[in-house]
Amino acid sequence: MKRLSAAILVLLLLFAFGCKAEVMHSAVDFVCDTVVTVNAYAPQETVDDAIRLMRDYERVLSKTVEGSDVWKLNHANGQPTEVNPETAELLRLSVEIASRSGGAFDVTVAPLSALWDFNAETPVLPDPDDLADAAKRVDYRNIAIDGNTVTLKNGAEIDLGGVAKGYIADRVAAFLRERGVRSACINMGGNILVFGGKPNGAKWSIGVRDPNGTAADSEEVLSLSDGAVVTSGSYERGFDLDGVRYHHILDPKTGMPVQNGLASVTILCENSATADALSTACFVLGPTASGKLLAAYGANAIFLCSDGTRIAVP
Repeated sequence: MKRLSAAILVLLLLFAFGCKAEVMHSAVDFVCDTVVTVNAYAPQETVDDAIRLMRDYERVLSKTVEGSDVWKLNHANGQPTEVNPETAELLRLSVEIASRSGGAFDVTVAPLSALWDFNAETPVLPDPDDLADAAKRVDYRNIAIDGNTVTLKNGAEIDLGGVAKGYIADRVAAFLRERGVRSACINMGGNILVFGGKPNGAKWSIGVRDPNGTAADSEEVLSLSDGAVVTSGSYERGFDLDGVRYHHILDPKTGMPVQNGLASVTILCENSATADALSTACFVLGPTASGKLLAAYGANAIFLCSDGTRIAVP
């Protein structure tokens, strides 16, 4: 009887643990200037810790947080600066994708983006001469990386806004896996990373936003168990002036918003940081010129045009 009672107790404990593991917990916060959400089949404490980790990385990678690695680099006057290993890792990836894309993605775009205010009550266009001068300082080859020491040459400044959220999502996913979490969805304002599917065997459903609709309107819904889905769109931040849409996705060569008929680009990729950078690069390049870049990273893209056309590559 004692053995039977012990066996029953073990079964009850296993059942209770299994039920607990099936419960999804969530946390929401505002990080990196966007609403972020973590949904995971994990204890609430673990999910809350994931949000705290996001804020920790923001303090390291944000351009505007005084004392961050990016802030220190931009205020170093070209002197070698030691940064966190994660920052050096992200910069190496950024330089690699910049090189492969021919500069379509370039984190040294900071001098150009600083000339634009997409939240102004009365928007104005930057002075063309100021844009031309700033463009001279934009070149990913001005980033020198030696271990964890980074040097910005020729007056370069960096802005990791086009890749940091994806990188943070990757790091949060790694953290959750280390905690034994087998199923989660991380959403950093359009940068979505999922792994493990759902315990019942279902995949995660990820909506691709309709560029002509509200944030709740989806052009299509993707089903995914593992991987990243990142979208860059002209609707995200920008203004309309004299019938022209001016948005935050800038051509690094001119400093002007890209006007190539695209409304959004959605990247499907294993790695979220890579998908984040590719979404910007492919928006600048357009569908025809993006094929080789996408193939290099084993990524797929959905291009949605302003006229409603959908182009999938490959």
